[in-house]
Amino acid sequence: MSSGPAANGEGVSPVPRQDVPAYSWYALLVLTAIYVLNFLDRSIIFILFQPIKKEMALSDFQLALLGTTSFVIFYTLLGIPFGRLADRVVRKNMIAGGLAVWSLFSGLTGFAHGFWALFLCRVMVGVGEATLGPAALSLLSDYFPPRMRATVQGIYSSGIALGGGAAFFLGGWIGQSYGWRWAFYLLGFPGLLLAAVAFFLREPPRGRTEVSAVRHGPEDWKILFRSVPLRYLYAGYALFGLAANNLGIWVPTFFIRVHQMSLALIGTAAGTLSVVVGVPVTILGGYLADRFRRAGKGGRMAFSAFAALASIPLWLGLLYSQQIGVLIFLNVVLYGLALMWVAPAAADLHEIAGPHLRGLGIGIFFSTVNIVAYGIGAPIIGKLNDHFGVATDPGQMRLGLLVCPAACAVAAVLLWLGSRARVASD
Repeated sequence: MSSGPAANGEGVSPVPRQDVPAYSWYALLVLTAIYVLNFLDRSIIFILFQPIKKEMALSDFQLALLGTTSFVIFYTLLGIPFGRLADRVVRKNMIAGGLAVWSLFSGLTGFAHGFWALFLCRVMVGVGEATLGPAALSLLSDYFPPRMRATVQGIYSSGIALGGGAAFFLGGWIGQSYGWRWAFYLLGFPGLLLAAVAFFLREPPRGRTEVSAVRHGPEDWKILFRSVPLRYLYAGYALFGLAANNLGIWVPTFFIRVHQMSLALIGTAAGTLSVVVGVPVTILGGYLADRFRRAGKGGRMAFSAFAALASIPLWLGLLYSQQIGVLIFLNVVLYGLALMWVAPAAADLHEIAGPHLRGLGIGIFFSTVNIVAYGIGAPIIGKLNDHFGVATDPGQMRLGLLVCPAACAVAAVLLWLGSRARVASD
């Protein structure tokens, strides 16, 4: 059943093929660098779980609250209003202000003593980071034409791999050499400098790359909830995101506990994997999704459904294999699949929502994904770890992490149904 012209992407027709100015590529570089810091400051605490746990005598459930719940509380609550704001205000100023806030509190985390001080700093990192996604992705859709949308957003999304890699590599090295507090000092505060660069970006006209035949009224935000394909998109990617994000949240700790790997080794390996595999795979995912899109509206979600399905046996192998070589291979492939969905998700969402509701649409998307992945998934795994007694039997972590392949299975079904719903909207 069709959800109406604006909800299924009709009424928005691409302008004739246009050249991309050099400044658009510069803006993409700056926004990608900001996204690198976004994921660095978000992820750095995960590689430092063990030394923080040791110093403060925290449970795994408390670690999950610090690493995910604290961050996600305001990240998700503010994601939707910030998304709406991104459709109305100067987006580059919104990004600069948010970057300054999260960088400041990421650095201040190193001064925290006690659970609640750490919790507050992580909450404020989430507040700042909630500004970036809606504003940056909306800007990119005005800097570049629709024919390049998933590819460009794939380049931008490579910041996930670069930022996560830097967090694990630098956080692991600094944490082992100088203590976990110095990792926050040295990697948090420098973002204040990049905030100034963001402030001086040029703000392109909203909807510059598209022509909209529909003028949205004040109540048109409701189409984002009436759209059947969007409902499948939000739910499917939220569950896929649960598995993908916990690959970075709990799997490094799993390797340290179960396979007795050192903090520095895990940091180096995870950092190298993120950059060498994550960056090209994220960009490739955007390119391939654009190719799949040529076969029909449902092409991008079908592509992601296959990625989720392929992840299931890889997760099981990663959890139960004992051979280091096999573990490395499975982790590499699984990590690649865990990043391939990011660009197609954003591209489909922008196409369905249209140019005047992009910010709100992406705000809802990030809120949904992060509630499920960070706010629900990671604490559940932490609670299961405590329940199964990983403190005395680390191998029991496998049972809690089975949540991830189960989430991939449901995500594959939902994304496939979403791809069929997109086809039906033609």
